[in-house]
Amino acid sequence: MADYKLHKEQLEINGYSITKPLISESTLVNLKKIVYREEKSYAIRQLVNKQPEILEVLFKEKSFRELYAKVCGKGYFLTKAIYFNKPAMSNWFVGYHQDLSISAKEKQITKDYVQWTYKEKQWGVIPPEGILKNTITFRVHLDSTDETNGALHVIPKSHVKGIIRIDEHFKKEALGKEVLCNVEKGAVMLMNPLVLHASQRSVSASDRSVIHLEFCNQEIPMGWLERKSVENDKIF
Repeated sequence: MADYKLHKEQLEINGYSITKPLISESTLVNLKKIVYREEKSYAIRQLVNKQPEILEVLFKEKSFRELYAKVCGKGYFLTKAIYFNKPAMSNWFVGYHQDLSISAKEKQITKDYVQWTYKEKQWGVIPPEGILKNTITFRVHLDSTDETNGALHVIPKSHVKGIIRIDEHFKKEALGKEVLCNVEKGAVMLMNPLVLHASQRSVSASDRSVIHLEFCNQEIPMGWLERKSVENDKIF
């Protein structure tokens, strides 16, 4: 039996944790069909708004429900859903960063909510640190990923440093030793959005597709753009 309690502890201590494969092959195939029903793209934002079946399909998997129950428990809800794919031989890389921006229903100037942006017809804003500390990301891997196809590099425990300024003075070495996160197909990588992470170019013939889901237990004054209940909709 999987030790989901251990994953919760690793997430709290290191800012991330990687499970063994827990999503069945049939479910992975189904998820890809649902994703590509919308569009064939490197990134699809508001994924669950566009394809609500995604949550239902995932939560039918007993192992995923058990992981979610142990890591999040009651009171959490979906706040963001994105599909990412780094196709074979992609030549772009993403430098070290934290996932600071959240998706808001509307722009509302509020204390401690800063750096408003408007991209792809949606508002983004950096919330107070407490919102990010109470957010948990589930990266559901539809493909295996390693150093050849853009696996994430993370700096363990960097999430406890709060919001880190990334500028010409930023030195990742000062924050700790980076770790390469190899993740098997059907596995889930758990992350705190404040943990520093990056990804390299792909030199592989394999895609690296991921469903990125963020859950939080805090409401925000301007409302979450993608808020979806997990418990009340009888998914969980």
